[in-house]
Amino acid sequence: MAENEVPKRRSCGAMAEFHRLLERDPDYRARLVGIEQATQRRIARMNVARLSSLTVPVVVHVVYKDAAHNIPDQQVVSQIDVLNADFNANNADLPQVPAPWKSLVGNAKLKFKLASRDPAGTATSGIVRRKSSVASFPQNDAVKRSGQGGSDAWDTTRYLNIWVCNLSEGLLGYAQFPGGPVDTDGVVIRNTAFGTAGIAAAPFNLGRTTTHEVGHFLNLRHIWGDTEDCSGSDLVSDTPRQQLPNYSEPSFPHVSCNNGPHGDMFVNYMDYVDDKAMFMFTTGQIARMRATLSGPRRSLVTDAGART
Repeated sequence: MAENEVPKRRSCGAMAEFHRLLERDPDYRARLVGIEQATQRRIARMNVARLSSLTVPVVVHVVYKDAAHNIPDQQVVSQIDVLNADFNANNADLPQVPAPWKSLVGNAKLKFKLASRDPAGTATSGIVRRKSSVASFPQNDAVKRSGQGGSDAWDTTRYLNIWVCNLSEGLLGYAQFPGGPVDTDGVVIRNTAFGTAGIAAAPFNLGRTTTHEVGHFLNLRHIWGDTEDCSGSDLVSDTPRQQLPNYSEPSFPHVSCNNGPHGDMFVNYMDYVDDKAMFMFTTGQIARMRATLSGPRRSLVTDAGART
């Protein structure tokens, strides 16, 4: 597709990133096994209904060549607002969840807040702007390195780093699962799929691409398990098994993998539908994310008060 053309179909590079890191780092697979075992132990001990609220400090790196891609503060703030609504089950479109799944809706009790202090302790807006000679970034982490036209990460153990840029090949975003390289940890989002204002463009103009990718950052998998034969699993017990990703705006129910009568939970943030068709995380997904925040990502929230 053309460099600045708005994608019409969701594409996420999280699994491609996962496999790329497996090839680069021979110890990555072993770390993931240990993380998954510890995650399951934490989930088994967790009472989701009694979770306390946590704050996650965020830094947004806006990387641009053309002035039109230097997105306004309003667009950044609108995305933070979407994250706070979606991760607290406070989104206005939540009533559109089909009746069979309403009882499964979960509240992560997470507050995302632009950092007010940088790693040196200096006051900041939480927004970093970098003019670049690169018009469009591929999925190779160049946007995360100033020497390659991007913006260097702030301490990824203390901040959720989000890079916003023009991505190549119609990609909407990608994230790094826990256990990957520290210097590239975070989330990358296409600038036209970020937030609800500025240059955000339909059908990805409601901020759900970032919700989806932050879900990956907190160790959620795609809801269909990234296989094509119904054998895949997202490692969450209360999401129905489904064969493939759903796109656009499916009609309820959409049955696959003998999961009738209600079919695929395509309204889940971890499917591939358009922004206006996804509305929820399940309680099981919440437990998995919160287990991650008390495990491999616990340093993000332990001293959040000093950074927000």
